[in-house]
Amino acid sequence: MVTSPTHASPGPAGLSGNRWLQLLIGVVCMSMIANLQYGWTLFVNPIHDKFHWSKAEIQVAFTIFVLTETWLVPIEGYLVDRFGPRPVTLIGGLLVGISWVMNASADSLTMLYISAAIGGTGAGAVYGTCVGNALKWFPDRRGFAAGITAMGFGAGSALTVIPIATMIKTQGYEATFFNFGIVQGAVVFCLALLLAKPGPGFSVPSPRQQAQWASKRDYTPAQMATTPVFWVMYAMFVMMAAGGLMATAQLAPIAKDFKVADVPVSLLGLTLPALTFALSIDRVLNGVTRPFFGWVSDKLGRENTMFFAFALEGVGIIALSQFGQTPMAFVILTGMVFFAWGEIYSLFPATCGDTYGSKYAAANAGLLYTAKGTASLLVPFTSVLAASGGWSAVFIAASALNLFAAFLALAVLKPMRRKMQQQSAASPVLGAQQPATS
Repeated sequence: MVTSPTHASPGPAGLSGNRWLQLLIGVVCMSMIANLQYGWTLFVNPIHDKFHWSKAEIQVAFTIFVLTETWLVPIEGYLVDRFGPRPVTLIGGLLVGISWVMNASADSLTMLYISAAIGGTGAGAVYGTCVGNALKWFPDRRGFAAGITAMGFGAGSALTVIPIATMIKTQGYEATFFNFGIVQGAVVFCLALLLAKPGPGFSVPSPRQQAQWASKRDYTPAQMATTPVFWVMYAMFVMMAAGGLMATAQLAPIAKDFKVADVPVSLLGLTLPALTFALSIDRVLNGVTRPFFGWVSDKLGRENTMFFAFALEGVGIIALSQFGQTPMAFVILTGMVFFAWGEIYSLFPATCGDTYGSKYAAANAGLLYTAKGTASLLVPFTSVLAASGGWSAVFIAASALNLFAAFLALAVLKPMRRKMQQQSAASPVLGAQQPATS
């Protein structure tokens, strides 16, 4: 295990050496891949109406997308740590465009699934690169930087929800897939040319107070995987991601079954159908929550912030199940659910970076991010569970997982991380040979 660099040296020359520019590029790239996940729910019903495949069969494509987007990120993160962010993101942009162009002409479930795998691979390459790069450039503000970057993915589709919904109604979902696929892939490809990693001796221009229990050493992914703290975080990530992914993939079917999808709702001076309104607000709140809670965790601690946000998510899901049949409540409560869910994509990477160091941040965060893929395996079963027990059963299960994760944050993860760092500080020689455990 190696120690983190402490002496400043120049990073990449020119604009590519500006860490705030690197952060901005990451945000824009993330926004360009957001629709692959958050826009998917708009396509489920049109695909079902055209081919009469069951919604559970169609949602398998969503699961494949999330699996390939997440489970390949450790490999992509390794490539980023070794070769830099540029080549990985270039390839990711190409795959993202190809995927949606294929969706435009997919006339079989097999082709739909293959396209989902291609899109997931491309989105994961972009996602893992941008988050890992942010953690490297901002070791002093990991929560905020990871949150701002993840905000691009959470809120990136907010401005395009209405155009996508409109184009699907006026030109068909096929033209929508094709046109947005070309644009999204092209933007990522071009911006990738500007991405760069910090120089080998990079340190922040004005040192700030380190995050609570921040590691002085860099753990490789293999070393990280031997520590109990990692697996506690992984289990919590799965619990939290499951409920949010269910809401993301099933929001349109839920709105339809609640009979509120096309009911006009007036809020904030706007009047839109409840589903369209909910999708727009949800994307904004799902994005804003990431830097907000990331910043809060920089100040108040990761686990303390996790407890509050996770508990809020659990309460929001239960409230949605009870009051979501009212159009206004549906819009407001789905916003609450997404606001309390999106922060996992800043809190977990930041906690991972604090615990295991910066050098292998992309690969380590990528390995933890596979928890999202594990959680996605539950999404198709929500359609089956809803068909037999109604959405209430799905909501209760999701809420229980969220509340349990909130409990684990304070009762298990916090003392384990503190003990791990204390052991590491007390045994520096031993810690340099093997990772400290708790």
